[in-house]
Amino acid sequence: MAKKLYPDKWLFAATVGLALFGVVMVYSASALLAQSENHGHLYYVTKQAIWTAIGFMAMLVAMQFDYVRLKDPRIVYGLLLLTALMLLVVFGFSPVNGARRWIKFRGLSIQPSEISKLALAIFLAYFLEKRAGQEHDFLRTFVPCGLVTALLAALVVVEPDFGTSLMLVVTFVLVTYTAGIRLAHLGIAAAPALLVAAGLLIFVPFRMARLVTFLDPWADPQKSGFQVVQSLIAVGSGGPNGLGFAQGKQKMLFLPFAHSDFIFAVIGEELGLLGTLAVLLIFALFLWRGIRTSLLAADRFGMLLSLGIVTGIVAQALFNISVVLSLLPTKGIPLPFISYGGSSLVPTLAAVGVLLNISQHSTGSISLGILKSVASGHRRDSRKLRVAPARRIASSRLG
Repeated sequence: MAKKLYPDKWLFAATVGLALFGVVMVYSASALLAQSENHGHLYYVTKQAIWTAIGFMAMLVAMQFDYVRLKDPRIVYGLLLLTALMLLVVFGFSPVNGARRWIKFRGLSIQPSEISKLALAIFLAYFLEKRAGQEHDFLRTFVPCGLVTALLAALVVVEPDFGTSLMLVVTFVLVTYTAGIRLAHLGIAAAPALLVAAGLLIFVPFRMARLVTFLDPWADPQKSGFQVVQSLIAVGSGGPNGLGFAQGKQKMLFLPFAHSDFIFAVIGEELGLLGTLAVLLIFALFLWRGIRTSLLAADRFGMLLSLGIVTGIVAQALFNISVVLSLLPTKGIPLPFISYGGSSLVPTLAAVGVLLNISQHSTGSISLGILKSVASGHRRDSRKLRVAPARRIASSRLG
């Protein structure tokens, strides 16, 4: 029987630590840029500190909101509808760096694509709990989940924001597979999805240019490869111990977006290999405690929702770090908790608040019933294949 416990202290500490570290690194990465823009060197860090405080308040509120109430279909479908509408409204606002991702008010901006990750996780957890025992039903279970994911991903990708749409797809795959969806059904969906992804890479000129640059960024280090090259220089310059906090050189108007999408490069330059490994270890701690929260969840909804939240955050972190290290083509996607920007930070901290609330309703031990229900979804076909011949043999013997 689930009982109200204290939230997972390690998960809480990892989240708070990463967010506060983000404020410190935003100051280091943005001070010169803010000064050059005549804002004063504290301009960006002050805004980041305010957004972090608001995010912490959102996290604390979410921790007190019983996650079971999220199973209300009015909340599930209302949030989906609101998110879809906001993803359409963004096209009524002027683009920023060629993308229409924000709903902008005076002194405030909202990024609906960030909200879409939590909305999708809640929907998948709710719907797959309702379909418990029917995971293998292609039309009644898999198709609705796939269509909702495809709709949100399509609205995000036309902003354009290919990276976040990929995060939605990753969340969909891991949550549905964990719930017991057949690999064959995922394979059926993967074929057209891969074709669409290939088309978006090959036939969209700016994405094709990024792909070519990714293959050899040093071919044009002053133009198309400039950002990647400067990022690699920053990381390489840090060495094992780094140049020291605030001593980095690439943030001095060499590395674009040093305080936002490429802040991990600044960490590598100033804090070195040890600093970057420390960040990775804290994200690993976050992943471990998040998965643990999922395994200890009091019900199937909590288990799948925890998994969806953790997947979205950690997958985005790995994606961002891979881009900074030129392991993936350049894509504008923030490093969770650390990159500058409240439109990403606040929804992420609110999602962690939901995760911490789930940890407060833990069973205290891994729920074997939930694990069996998940595992049975993947074993059902093989069990049927074993049972059917046995029945035929028994009937022939009786005959």
